[in-house]
Amino acid sequence: MAFGNRALSIRSNKSNKGGRSGPSNSTKRGGFGLNSLRGAAQPELSRRLYKLIKSENNVISAYETAGRERASVATQLSEWGEQTGDDGLSDISDKVGVLLCELGEQEDSYAHALDDSRGVLKQIRNTEKSVQPSRDHKAKLADEIGKLKLKEPESQKLLVLEQELVRAEAENLVAEAQLTNITRQKLKEAYAAELAATIERAEKQIILAKHGRRLLNLLDDSPVVPGDARPAFSEAQQARQILNDAEDDLREWQPELEDVHTTSYHEASLVGMNGANGKSLANCTRSRGNSINGSGNVSPTIEGETAVEAPRRTSSGSGREMETVAE
Repeated sequence: MAFGNRALSIRSNKSNKGGRSGPSNSTKRGGFGLNSLRGAAQPELSRRLYKLIKSENNVISAYETAGRERASVATQLSEWGEQTGDDGLSDISDKVGVLLCELGEQEDSYAHALDDSRGVLKQIRNTEKSVQPSRDHKAKLADEIGKLKLKEPESQKLLVLEQELVRAEAENLVAEAQLTNITRQKLKEAYAAELAATIERAEKQIILAKHGRRLLNLLDDSPVVPGDARPAFSEAQQARQILNDAEDDLREWQPELEDVHTTSYHEASLVGMNGANGKSLANCTRSRGNSINGSGNVSPTIEGETAVEAPRRTSSGSGREMETVAE
């Protein structure tokens, strides 16, 4: 696939340079509000996981901020190199800026993957919340029966309460079994997605960093004596090829992960960072219009098991949705 029709330069985005320099509307967090009051209203069973999920939201915000700041630094590096008047410095700083911008894109993609993992943890939290009333009802009946036995041991109400307690215990038994099943399954799904995204982010950033070091080797830093002119920069085509190589390596990247097995037959709801095909450095060199959508897949393994494959998702999201009262 040819990419010769685009300029491998971060400066082509000058008209949009303010787009990632500050927090977007979709990622701004409000101050005091309903969200800050919900923690105290959580059932005891789900309170710890509620706090964990809120803390994970802070981690996600940090990676989103890191991605925006990395892109801002890339733009500043490119513009600084341009104003030096040194052709070689200008070209290399611009192309290093392209790679730095792509590093920022990887941070943003990772934040999206963490948000998807966090969404799976919410399913555990919601199940915990649904089980708490069953526990409370059973405990309340047992308490009433105990008090009534002390006050009126011959009361006919005892029989009614005991029958109701038997029903409550049966209902709670089903709810507790559902809770432990969902908790184990969703915990594996959530962290399988997060860890796969962590590996993807690391491996792709290694690819970008290695090509960045290749770019630096094109810049001659041998000293010149006063009065001598530095030779004209003649490595522009090679620098362009290095960016093409980086783009090709990202596109050809494939995950090599051990499957995480689950006994659930339900479709896995994992969504990862990027599709392995179609990734282009054009995200940092021209308007962000090309992205590849993907979803996690479930492949059959041994009898009664499925394997959660490496998650995939698009990397060119516009930011996560704001926290809602319904969460």
